[in-house]
Amino acid sequence: MAKKTSKSSAPSPTLTHIGATGEAHMVDVSDKPATERVAVAEGRVVMKPATLELILSGDAKKGDVLGTARIAGIMAAKRTSELIPLCHPLALSKVTIDITPDKKLPGCIVRATAKVAGPTGVEMEALTAVSVACLTIYDMIKAAERGVRIEGIHLLAKTGGKSGDYVADARAK
Repeated sequence: MAKKTSKSSAPSPTLTHIGATGEAHMVDVSDKPATERVAVAEGRVVMKPATLELILSGDAKKGDVLGTARIAGIMAAKRTSELIPLCHPLALSKVTIDITPDKKLPGCIVRATAKVAGPTGVEMEALTAVSVACLTIYDMIKAAERGVRIEGIHLLAKTGGKSGDYVADARAK
């Protein structure tokens, strides 16, 4: 379950990208004020301990796994509107990708933060950044292990905008 705090209380949620007759459309945000908006997303890349050690030692055949994944995630966030059909192109002010190796998992926890001052949120940019960073880790280590799993990609939090702030419930992970 997720915890949501909102400044407005709508009676029921609506699908904003669906028109009155059921057609998909891009939401008109021209009347919405530009506000600071931040979104944080997370995902995990689960692998064998030996594969994680390969990453940490810097001996992966394709090179710096975590550095490459970090750049790929940032690049992906910047191109989200080209990948997700109804997303607005945004002038992102900041994107960060934090990748934490976790020997207990074993694997890597990937977290992306996207920030913009604009009329629409950056949740899709943060989620896209995490997804592509995770896929890049997989691509860079697949020669060592094909059974790597990407899992748990989800929105952790978002701030700003008319719908208010959102923080994922810790039990939802």
